[in-house]
Amino acid sequence: MRIINGLNETKQICSPVAATIGNFDGVHLGHQAILEQLQLVAKRIRLPSMLITFEPSPQEFFLQDNAPPRLTCLHEKLKLLETAGLDYVVILSFDKTLSMCSAENFAKQILRKDLQINYLLVGDDFHFGKNRLGDFTLLKSMSKHQNFSVDNMATIRLHEERISSSRIRSALECGDLETAQRLLGRPYSMLGTVVAGQKRGRTIGFPTANIFLERHRSSVLGVYAVKVYGLEENAINGVANVGNRPTVDGTRSVLEVHLFDFDRDIYGEEIQVEFCYKIRNEKRYANFSLLAKQIEKDTIIAREFFLQNS
Repeated sequence: MRIINGLNETKQICSPVAATIGNFDGVHLGHQAILEQLQLVAKRIRLPSMLITFEPSPQEFFLQDNAPPRLTCLHEKLKLLETAGLDYVVILSFDKTLSMCSAENFAKQILRKDLQINYLLVGDDFHFGKNRLGDFTLLKSMSKHQNFSVDNMATIRLHEERISSSRIRSALECGDLETAQRLLGRPYSMLGTVVAGQKRGRTIGFPTANIFLERHRSSVLGVYAVKVYGLEENAINGVANVGNRPTVDGTRSVLEVHLFDFDRDIYGEEIQVEFCYKIRNEKRYANFSLLAKQIEKDTIIAREFFLQNS
């Protein structure tokens, strides 16, 4: 899978392509169905396959801090897409210039000329261009004059429930990890590199692996029983807090994981944290002593959860 960062790198595209386009936040079952269909068509018409996405997302560009939280940061999304068999992933910088591009120019100049798209597959709710005026109907009309073909794919449903990134966010926000897993096709997790923290957890007997979240807001907040992958052959159980750490006046969202029965320097290592069970919401405590007592209770609950679900 070759990553194309912006239109300046499109010379790496060696031939016309079959493509799809969208945010693909979460790479959920609906996204996976689109990618499977794209691969089938690409093989049939003997063209490389391409996914086009945006960084930041259009919602983040327009809504800033009021944008909905991401399910996956760019790094996580690219990791998930590696298994889809794509030949190219194009990351378009969503800035003022792109936001002002008309739907017609976006399709004619960027999709057809710059990215050499011969076939385009979109979701049934796809909109593009200035003021979101572009849709499947416009693409279908333009395809006749621009010499490319376009298909749309109906919304994917699971047991009559529409699969969407917003539905998964809603499930995660209320601690419904089971629904999120069902719609994602896998347990919800975060991927990141362990960084040095303030080491305050170590002073109260609960050292933590800290990961700064590469997103302005997190889809999960609070304390969870988690499994951590990437350090040993098997997953390591633990308890994690996701939030701003109000007891220590934190201002930046951090994922902190206390690993059970584990004591090794892991700074700089990339780990995957799978969220298994929500224990409670994040809370501010008057002092470290009260926080330590609460973490001890959280640890007992998490250990019990894993005993019952082993």
